[in-house]
Amino acid sequence: MEKFLEILNELKPISLAEMDSVKLLNRTDVKYVFHKDELADILSKAAEFYRTLTINERRFENYDSLYFDTEDYQLYSAHHNGRTNRFKLRMRTYMYSDIHFFEIKFKTNGNRTVKKRIQLPEKTDIISGIALELLERRTDIPAETLKKAIRIKCKRITMVDKLLSERVTIDFDLSYNIGDDVWHEWPELVIAEVKQEKSGHSPFIKIMFSKHIRQVSLSKYCFGIANYVNTVRKNNFKTKIRYVDKICKNHTF
Repeated sequence: MEKFLEILNELKPISLAEMDSVKLLNRTDVKYVFHKDELADILSKAAEFYRTLTINERRFENYDSLYFDTEDYQLYSAHHNGRTNRFKLRMRTYMYSDIHFFEIKFKTNGNRTVKKRIQLPEKTDIISGIALELLERRTDIPAETLKKAIRIKCKRITMVDKLLSERVTIDFDLSYNIGDDVWHEWPELVIAEVKQEKSGHSPFIKIMFSKHIRQVSLSKYCFGIANYVNTVRKNNFKTKIRYVDKICKNHTF
């Protein structure tokens, strides 16, 4: 067993029912990117302040997320070009729990993330039924203009501070697929995100500061599209891509 998993198992648990009081569907986000070798020490330092979501004794969940975009990647381009009031659209499956959602993430011009989602009866790659109703209600994006853009799988640790005021998600073992038979794996990469109703005190942010790990606004979706779709512009993401590549220096594209 990897060292960080041993430490993770020592964190105090929090149930899904308890965590539901910290949904944070309208929130501020802060992200960090670091090498997986850092994770054991980070979790050890976080244990004093956080509990970890535990379902059937599992301390992490497997995520399978399918993102949608237009044929010319307008949703990706909005992020690349720095537009506010932009969307991400995805189907997300919690694989251990066998729960499925269609989700719409909206980044406001006040730099807040607003998420709307609806639970689906089964896993699907098609926006239809109640998912289509949500799309039409919350966006002006015609469903017929959308295509499956990229699938992202990862494992996620979810921690909640003991005051029930913030969540920290830690994604690792990321892999990307753009619709062919090839999965592009990033075993060294970890992406952590601090989610709060409003920016404030955070033990996790202090831990990152103490370890000289800087904030990086990195979208897993945009990172994947920039790396694996040759037809899109990526100039504004090149610095972030190089930064991640430096962290994962043993990784080859």
